[in-house]
Amino acid sequence: MRPSLPLTDRPIRFALVGCGRISKNHIEAITAHAADAQLVAVCDSNPAALTAAVALTGAAGFESLEDLLANSDADIVVLATPSGLHPQQACVIAAAGRHVLSEKPMATKLEEGIAMVRACRDAQVKLFVVKQNRLNATVQKVREAIQQGRFGRIFLSTVNVFWTRPQSYYDASPWRGRWDLDGGAFMNQASHYVDLLDWLVGPVDSVHAYTATLDRDIEAEDTGVMSVRLRHGGLASINVTMLTFPQNLEGSITILGEKGTVKIGGTAVNKIEHWQFADSRPEDALALSANYESGSVYGFGHPLYYDNVIKTLRGTANAQVDGYEGLRSLEILIAAYRSARDGQRVGLPLVF
Repeated sequence: MRPSLPLTDRPIRFALVGCGRISKNHIEAITAHAADAQLVAVCDSNPAALTAAVALTGAAGFESLEDLLANSDADIVVLATPSGLHPQQACVIAAAGRHVLSEKPMATKLEEGIAMVRACRDAQVKLFVVKQNRLNATVQKVREAIQQGRFGRIFLSTVNVFWTRPQSYYDASPWRGRWDLDGGAFMNQASHYVDLLDWLVGPVDSVHAYTATLDRDIEAEDTGVMSVRLRHGGLASINVTMLTFPQNLEGSITILGEKGTVKIGGTAVNKIEHWQFADSRPEDALALSANYESGSVYGFGHPLYYDNVIKTLRGTANAQVDGYEGLRSLEILIAAYRSARDGQRVGLPLVF
């Protein structure tokens, strides 16, 4: 039965499906909202991962999604499973009348992402897609400057994701680097950065991409470059590799405008490295206060993202990133893969 909205008289009950690499961020985010959120169930097909998650959280453990849905009272189910499984799982959850929170990317195929949105719409449940990097203090500063028109016309934007993922990373989970379950460097590691480009300076008009598998034994790419024409006329590029020696070097976005130049860098857009505008303002001196240190490329945005999810289910806010918004970056990624495959520019929106 679908939980009636708004949920105002008790903590919102979350279930977590997938207890691997990213699950820690979700568990910590739910714990950070203990007054409003409760983790009531965890699920994983790997017995060791499930046992560890139950011991860590005290939540009920389930070996299958179907068992969880039949025997837990969760209001919303978080999908931290391999990306290619999200669509089918989301449709099952929606049919059971529960809300869905999907990690990125929401799907590896555009038509399956659309099916997720339709299933949740038809079941009248919410679909949230995690884009926590939008909530980084550094990114929020740039978004504010863009909305204030401080850049003037934006001419060129450049995204760099220079990280490393050794072969052992892929070997540890055989689904990683597979086309059907994961995709490559663009789809997995850089999907947040594709979203940031589109969210900050988009929408995207067309893309031309090259991908290569240069040094990892995987199906998909470990390296890629994408040239982008934006609908407002500016240009952009996205450069991605998982082969950086010897460790993660940079996750950055640079925006060059008529009246302003900004670069957010660090390993995961966590440091404002350059901030200069023609209309200098007193608050510009405080821009660097948004910088923070992060030992993880995930940053600290998950608790902030959960705050919006909780408020949406409480009826006091609207979803910042719902299924429709999640489809935007997925469409760009699929366009890039089509371009790399066919050797030609691909315009948006895509036509099936």
